[in-house]
Amino acid sequence: MPDAKTIAIYNEKAAEYAALTKTAKPDESLQAFIDLMPEGGRVLDLGCGPATASVHMRAAGLSPDPVDASPRMVEFANQNHNIGARVATFDDIKGTDEYDGVWANFSLLHAPRQKLPEHFSAIHQALKPAGILHLGMKTGSGTARDAIERLYTYVSIDELKNMLTNAGFAIVFTREGVEKGLAGTADPFVIMRAKKETNA
Repeated sequence: MPDAKTIAIYNEKAAEYAALTKTAKPDESLQAFIDLMPEGGRVLDLGCGPATASVHMRAAGLSPDPVDASPRMVEFANQNHNIGARVATFDDIKGTDEYDGVWANFSLLHAPRQKLPEHFSAIHQALKPAGILHLGMKTGSGTARDAIERLYTYVSIDELKNMLTNAGFAIVFTREGVEKGLAGTADPFVIMRAKKETNA
């Protein structure tokens, strides 16, 4: 089950988070992901929040499936964008060969470390052959709450690469950086794109 305190914070701050993440056009990472998708491609927006990314994907001709564990985020997304968002957790990833891409942008960092391999395997199964996973995670070690009490699992680059490789992915892109988020702190992060290997 998702951490109750983390979900409560996202429920409370849905509008604030939407304002923070709103962009007139896709950022560099999202545009690169969109460019890799086939025309009309189906994308799981995992931990969609206010569905900012899904709105951009829909505008680009893709078919997003936005899901989030926060009911208020889902409500906000549907009220503002009529995007078909639905309440679901990481444990609800069950499909096989359903998606051309999975957009997991700073969402799986809320999953317990011991569950990450299971989630990556489920994502691998849900992707079509040669499907693309975009993954954003905060880097570091251990588990801790941030300044607004959200629970994070921090990972090292090597740890993440090993998990993805073990799940059957080939890592095709890695970028590290530092960014300020909802809690107001500047934190190190990694962006990875990984392809479902067709022989896995």
